[in-house]
Amino acid sequence: MAQHTTVSPSVGVDVSKQTLDVAFYPEQPGSSFANDGQGIVSLVASLVPLEPRYVIVEATGKYEQALVLALAAAGLPVVVINPRQARDFAKALGKLAKTDRIDAAVLAHFGDAVRPEIRPIADEQLRQLQELVERRRQLVEMRTSEQNRLAITPSVPVRRSVEAVLKLIEKQIGQLDAQINQRIQACPLWRQTEELLKSVPGVGDQTARTLIAQLPELGACSRQKIAALVGVAPLNRDSGQFRGRRIIWGGRRNVRRCLYMATLVAVRRNPVIQVHYEKLLAAGKRKKVALVACMRKLLTVLNAMLRRRSSWKHALQCA
Repeated sequence: MAQHTTVSPSVGVDVSKQTLDVAFYPEQPGSSFANDGQGIVSLVASLVPLEPRYVIVEATGKYEQALVLALAAAGLPVVVINPRQARDFAKALGKLAKTDRIDAAVLAHFGDAVRPEIRPIADEQLRQLQELVERRRQLVEMRTSEQNRLAITPSVPVRRSVEAVLKLIEKQIGQLDAQINQRIQACPLWRQTEELLKSVPGVGDQTARTLIAQLPELGACSRQKIAALVGVAPLNRDSGQFRGRRIIWGGRRNVRRCLYMATLVAVRRNPVIQVHYEKLLAAGKRKKVALVACMRKLLTVLNAMLRRRSSWKHALQCA
């Protein structure tokens, strides 16, 4: 008698504000659920018996967050991917049309074909810290915009309005700083990590807190992988005899921005990064290229320090 084996499917979930469209690969009838508490519970309950290999979800500006947490809590292998990856994969398949059902099917096929790495989902404590750090970044951007408006506004009533908004933003930034600090101090691991990071010349409060919240892999990856995660690894652009300029691409933009500001300080005050920067300039590298290389160097140093749980002073002594 022939034996039939059941293949665990790859599942794609297209997330919108109102609905969750589910598709499978190998293909089988899909379904749709409401993107609310009851809909998420029903979706998760329908997937658990299937034991899927992957549940692929696009990052959609927080609309996917509740679903991802529920899937992870149920022990399902959920992977959140960049929408650009899904769209590029769809184009490679020749699927130019775009609907929620088609997108869900593409995600399911993506999981089966690409087999992306399943990374741990942030726990509730880390997720709350990430939200606080992200909100602070948003307020800082708002403050810059209002300060620019204030500088070019001659009208007295408008200036008073802008000044009032700036005062409120400053107050909220201060409150967020206190909440972020409280959470970090309450966690022994985060508190020690912040102390280690801030021992490096060029790394201040905001850089350390951004790295803790938005780059939890720091210290647990190889230097190549951590550089790729942040987006400071140079990528080749060669074809045949053509040799293009190496560029950086992708990665975590907010982490990269913060690391860039830290590097601007480090090339002046950090002896290791300063020497590396001057050496690159002497070799004829453009300043921007040299700065990116120093960003990667600083990130590599921080990664090694956290892996060994050693301070900057200890790292210099061992160098």
